[in-house]
Amino acid sequence: MGLERALEIPLRPVVLPVDSVTLLSPVRPTCVRDFVTFESHVEGVRRSVDGTAGVPEAWYDAPTFYFTNPHTVTGPFAEIHRPWGSQALDFELEVACVLGSGGTSLTEDEAARAVFGYTILNDWSARDLQSREMRVGLGPAKGKDFATSIGPWLVTADELADRHDADGFLDLACTVTVNGVTVGRDRLSSMGWPFRTMVAYASRDSIVRAGDVLASGTTGGGGCLAELWGRRGRQEPPPLEPGDTVAITVDRLGTLTNTVVAGEPFPPLSPFRK
Repeated sequence: MGLERALEIPLRPVVLPVDSVTLLSPVRPTCVRDFVTFESHVEGVRRSVDGTAGVPEAWYDAPTFYFTNPHTVTGPFAEIHRPWGSQALDFELEVACVLGSGGTSLTEDEAARAVFGYTILNDWSARDLQSREMRVGLGPAKGKDFATSIGPWLVTADELADRHDADGFLDLACTVTVNGVTVGRDRLSSMGWPFRTMVAYASRDSIVRAGDVLASGTTGGGGCLAELWGRRGRQEPPPLEPGDTVAITVDRLGTLTNTVVAGEPFPPLSPFRK
């Protein structure tokens, strides 16, 4: 009876100016998988890390990914605290798909149908912390898990259906600026694998669920500073500093903007006991 009465109440939409509200991340991820699907990014960052040229053969086997922290996801215009002790903060220009359904060991056709929509993602990276911890051989940890920005919108898959090419790749122009100066640009279709392949691979012998976020990995063409550092042999442009504003713009998905602020100091850890 109560539900029937509620359905009779006319809806009165409330329209608020965007600048009068605080936009949060358009999704609260159940988990975040970050892939690395751009060949030129791999080559440039690898050169930056250890001076090695080329791309590892194993990279071509499948769309590799790592898990990052869903609890530190921020939205547009949120302040990004530079990790204490880091002097090499970097952005990463990415696009992510958000799943509307899940499953296990999905085919690529099933994986394509599981995608609910797309959004911009910035995978912030403390390159000096990351470089040190990678020597342990377990992958990135504290160099990555302090912040991931998502937004400003979640655009449903049907709104981008006309931007898929014959092989299933989304063709969208991507640009990133720092303090209004263009640093990098690429097209999303430069990915080595489309999103449907990423989702299918993630589900293989595993489980994906509605609300999962799967990011493309960093674009080439200066989608992050580390790629440019590797190609130029020096930290140019320089690492991000407090006060710097990073804006990522992708066709149809809007612009994701965040400003860096200084991090807070913390007490030292107890030393290793021999």
